[in-house]
Amino acid sequence: MVHQRTSVGLDVHARSVLACGLDRETGEVVEQRLCPDHREILDWIARLPAPAAVTYEAGPTGFGLARALTAAGIDCVVAAPSKLIRPAGDRVKTDARDAVLLARLLQLGQIAAVTVPTVEQEAARDLVRAREDCRADLMRARHRISKLLLRQGIMYYGKAPTRPGKLRVTPSGQHPTIITGKF
Repeated sequence: MVHQRTSVGLDVHARSVLACGLDRETGEVVEQRLCPDHREILDWIARLPAPAAVTYEAGPTGFGLARALTAAGIDCVVAAPSKLIRPAGDRVKTDARDAVLLARLLQLGQIAAVTVPTVEQEAARDLVRAREDCRADLMRARHRISKLLLRQGIMYYGKAPTRPGKLRVTPSGQHPTIITGKF
């Protein structure tokens, strides 16, 4: 990364971005709440003394902003949230404080960067996460059903409760009934 005059810290959320710019030469701090539109963020950064470098924490908003900044010729570092140096005893966490902290850490070269994935890599990650979420939802539903049946006195005796097999129904005062099929 080239020597930047302005360090910009962005606290990025789905509905808003709090931006903080620190001018290395004058010490001036500029803060602005922006909408998460990449064009608006790029326009705001363009009004700051050049050259500028930008950082924000990796999170659920993805890496589209980092790609847009890099495509516009602005140095961008996506910070690993778990590796950020936080002041001891600083328990108050606000968007403004986060943005200022990110800008200061960038100016000091104390940002632990994460690799920005390509669009294809990010799409593959999203697909894997969606599949894992579906599998977890399926397992939760199976467990809920098996516990409901167990409370009703229906027990499964077999290897896999989702494959054809035998269920024994033992309501109080009745003889067990054998049920075959899936549930």
